[in-house]
Amino acid sequence: MGDQTFWALVALIIFLGIIVYVKVPGMITKALDDRAAKIRNELEEARKLREEAQALLAEYQKKRKEAEKEASEIVDAAKREAEAITAEARDKTEEYVARRTALAEQKIAQAESDAMDEVRGSAVDMALAAATQILGEKVTAKTAGDLFKKSLDDVKTRMN
Repeated sequence: MGDQTFWALVALIIFLGIIVYVKVPGMITKALDDRAAKIRNELEEARKLREEAQALLAEYQKKRKEAEKEASEIVDAAKREAEAITAEARDKTEEYVARRTALAEQKIAQAESDAMDEVRGSAVDMALAAATQILGEKVTAKTAGDLFKKSLDDVKTRMN
């Protein structure tokens, strides 16, 4: 009984017996199971957070696309409106120029007509003055009476 190996074996068996008696393997197993459950819960929570993050990312991408589409529609509408305003302004300008041109042409025609009337009136006045002077120099009283009588007859025939 003096062998050290034997006593080492006995001490090992006693140590293992105490460990089993104190339920150390159950505590170790429970600690490992708790640790595994904790890791499993953390993995599950990480998976849920990842899914939520992906859902949020998809939602924000959708909102960004909608916002880009809306901005594009706003820009297109603004371009159409600007084109319409430009076309309307161009049409109004052309209409204004046409009215002003017509008014100027009308004033020019009126001025021409007035000038022609004035020239005619001056010509008639000068012709009348010249005729009066010429007739005054060449017509005698008898000839003037005959001319007056002939003119009076012409007026009477025209009035009837």
